[in-house]
Amino acid sequence: MPVRLRLKEIIEEKGMSQRELARLMNVRPNTISHLCSDKVNAAYFDTLEQICRTLNVSLHELLVLEDD
Repeated sequence: MPVRLRLKEIIEEKGMSQRELARLMNVRPNTISHLCSDKVNAAYFDTLEQICRTLNVSLHELLVLEDD
C-alpha cells in the first residue's frame, strides 16, 4: 500500500496557494511544489510536522494509504 501526501488537496480546501504555504513555513516554493506532486517518495519528519502545525491538520489527515 503506497503512502500518499494529501498536501495539494488540503491547501486547496483551505484556499491557500503553494507559494503562501512556503512563505509561512519559510521553505523554498519548490519544496512545497514537490510535496504536492505525485512523485514524492520521501519526506522529512520535521517537514511533515511543520506542515501539520502551519495548516492546523493532523498527520493522519495529511498522509493516506492507498490501495495498490
